[in-house]
Amino acid sequence: MSNRLEKAIEKLYVAFHNNTLHPECCKSCAVGNILDNKDSWKHLSDDHGSLQLNYLGKVHQGLGRRFNGYTPQELLQVEASFLAACDYELPFRHNHKKPKNPTDKDLLFKGLCAVISFLCKLDHVPNVMDYTKLFEVENDKPKFALALA
Repeated sequence: MSNRLEKAIEKLYVAFHNNTLHPECCKSCAVGNILDNKDSWKHLSDDHGSLQLNYLGKVHQGLGRRFNGYTPQELLQVEASFLAACDYELPFRHNHKKPKNPTDKDLLFKGLCAVISFLCKLDHVPNVMDYTKLFEVENDKPKFALALA
């Protein structure tokens, strides 16, 4: 697992369990947490949840800039996957469809699963949230052992 992926998952895990994950706050959303609760990333696009880089975002992307290991385009994709999985209409605007309770744990968990799946794809590693292998059987016995530490 890459360093950027490990750190991102750790930050999202802490935010989820500390109740400091909020889809509508640029400092507390998925990307905000990955970027150490800073909101400067919001200036990379004109709309929260958009996949379109604005002029500033394109400049940073063109210069090869990375923020905690992620390019501006990757950050927009992370946020869009989080918001979409949390049932937001994208791009996020106050008059667009959104969940009644944006901090519902089940909703946030769906969002985190989508983000972590996307982050794993970016790094070309198996999805660490995929638990389906635990239930594969061969000859009526588990195909894989559960590693309990």
